[in-house]
Amino acid sequence: MEQLKQKAYAKINLSLDVVRRRDDGYHEVKMIMQTVGLYDELTMEKCGQGIHVTVSMGDGFLGETLPADENNLVYKAAKLIMDRYELCEGVRIHLDKHIPIAAGMAGGSTDAAAVIRGMNGLFRLGMDLEDMKKLAVKIGADVPYCIEGGTQLSEGIGEVLTPLRAAPAFLLLIAKPDISVSTKYVYENLNLHTLTAHPDVDGMAAAIEKGDSAGIVSRMENVLESVTLEKYPVIRKIKTVMKENGAWNALMSGSGPTVFGIYNNREEMEKTARLLREGKLAKQIFITTVKGNIKEGK
Repeated sequence: MEQLKQKAYAKINLSLDVVRRRDDGYHEVKMIMQTVGLYDELTMEKCGQGIHVTVSMGDGFLGETLPADENNLVYKAAKLIMDRYELCEGVRIHLDKHIPIAAGMAGGSTDAAAVIRGMNGLFRLGMDLEDMKKLAVKIGADVPYCIEGGTQLSEGIGEVLTPLRAAPAFLLLIAKPDISVSTKYVYENLNLHTLTAHPDVDGMAAAIEKGDSAGIVSRMENVLESVTLEKYPVIRKIKTVMKENGAWNALMSGSGPTVFGIYNNREEMEKTARLLREGKLAKQIFITTVKGNIKEGK
């Protein structure tokens, strides 16, 4: 039986600005999205009929679970494709989960994107990148980005994408504290009228195009921290530990609570990881790097 595997890579936000709140309640953003080396893996194969999802949780989840039904974005992506192309055969999908859940790293979105890419190949649907992105936005604003990944400027509600030159091969320390942050809570409590400064997203994009590492790192900023750092002090503590122990800079990704630090010294990065574990500041800790555009199954 034909089987296909897809890696679903996580993302971080090197910079995140919120431009305005729209009349429909959505927020318009302007941000730099970056794929990282941390990934989930999905194994897919055709079956008689229906959508059958199973999930295994990797190390560090400590009792956390994910639904294996229509509430999982993996299932929703498969159903979207099956309905769109009126497929008669079914599909079995096994998700091997490693990206932290509700962490600001697009874990669910990237899994959905991997299903779209995977079903395109498994059922030989012939979709190109733009075709897949148009379907992906029906699932969520981050899913089109996750179809291709890499370094991209994201605007609108997240679906308007402009590819940028690949970011430098930074070393990354990623730490997720043992808390869950509601994206809805963060955006509802973001007061755009009281923000005195906004990230220099255009300046960062220009620095990326020049390959200016210092220019990129110096512009790392996330306006959503104005909400989460006050509500969840552990996020600030993780940032401080990183910066005091060799991180070039540190930032919360998305609406949090995950924090990433950029390093140019692996020993200092590994030392920081030990300090975070010993201080019980983070539940899940990963050492990885930035990654370029996603290729089929790679």
